[in-house]
Amino acid sequence: MSDPDDFQEQVAAMLRQLDPEPFREGLRDTPRRVQKAFEAYTAGYAQDPKEVIGTGVFEAETDEMVLVKDIELYSLCEHHLAPFFGKAHVAYIPSDKIIGLSKIARVVDIYARRLQVQERLTMQIAEALEEVMRPKGVAVVIEASHLCMMMRGVQKQNSRTVTSCLRGLFRRDERTRAEFLQLVGGRTA
Repeated sequence: MSDPDDFQEQVAAMLRQLDPEPFREGLRDTPRRVQKAFEAYTAGYAQDPKEVIGTGVFEAETDEMVLVKDIELYSLCEHHLAPFFGKAHVAYIPSDKIIGLSKIARVVDIYARRLQVQERLTMQIAEALEEVMRPKGVAVVIEASHLCMMMRGVQKQNSRTVTSCLRGLFRRDERTRAEFLQLVGGRTA
């Protein structure tokens, strides 16, 4: 965040527009708290997936699918700054490298902790893993609930959005894609 004081002043101005009592005790420190919260919500901008993965890449001893399911994620819709949250399911088929499993979750967090749309988030995760490992295939499915749809607009509290990005063997080979989708199953966010 380039200027925390300016950010806090902008939040204070917004509070003056929204609340008839913007100077009450409960709101007094809100601009600072919101500034700190948004630093955390958007911490992914300061992280490079290649650096985070770092030494977590190893020689592959297998060419079978690796799947990490139910990676929780939290992000902000870039259209309304409303949260969306859910789970990512990430798989790859090694070529000559594997990655530490926790690094997959970290890559999800790097891109989720930015102002996002779910479609781009799904694609960015797949692209980052593809670039670092050069696997035979990468698959990412994200299931998420969007507060911008739940609290405003159509107000559909039980709606979920599912996006996918399939690369390499997951896109070309029907059996590989079917195995991935079967392993992910009908999981819900």
